[in-house]
Amino acid sequence: MLNPVLPRHIAIIMDGNGRWATARGYPRFYGHIRGAARVKEIVRASRERGIRALTLYAFSTENWRRPEEELAVLWKILKKYLRREVNELKKQGIRLHVIGEIDRLPKDAASELRGAIETLSVGREMDLTFALSYGGRAEILSAAKSIARDARLGKLDPDALSEADFAKRLATAGLPEHGDVDLMIRTSGEMRVSNFLLWQCSYAEFDFPEVQWPEFTVGEFEKSLAGFAKRKRRFGGI
Repeated sequence: MLNPVLPRHIAIIMDGNGRWATARGYPRFYGHIRGAARVKEIVRASRERGIRALTLYAFSTENWRRPEEELAVLWKILKKYLRREVNELKKQGIRLHVIGEIDRLPKDAASELRGAIETLSVGREMDLTFALSYGGRAEILSAAKSIARDARLGKLDPDALSEADFAKRLATAGLPEHGDVDLMIRTSGEMRVSNFLLWQCSYAEFDFPEVQWPEFTVGEFEKSLAGFAKRKRRFGGI
């Protein structure tokens, strides 16, 4: 049958900030600054259109290999975004989550995140998740270890475990339908998932717009939504 007009959960790999900047003769960090403005626009557009969950791949476990100067700018941008936007996000009824190794972040950035999470915990209109120092394989491995520990203690029967039970052990367990993604968008035209929400994207629709993240306007976002609305989602059926 035809899919619903709108996806409930959208995940975005915000790719191309650095390449966008260097192609224009700017330092890489300028691309991240421009990219932060897009985050604000896409979050607002998602909320206005009734999207229930938006998950943004902001920083992978592999991104720690980047130069220290670039990392320092990223954390400054994150802190500035939270300070500027938290009140507006609260007005919009947006709840904030973070998945990944939050304790690995600089203490001031982690503290800012925890404060924003607490402030926005009352939101019920949309779930906004930042994936920070996140890796999909590590998330699945962590869930498997948790199940193994409980099985060893006799708290659960492994043979009775369902996919829904497993999903409750993942970092996205607090999201609608345990975090299953309906639409995955990766900007810059690169066609790979880069270790992002591997379990949750099992039946996601994918879109790979050619534009880099600083150029991913609300208009480009609308194109992705329109493309999703035309697809038939059979989930293995006919």
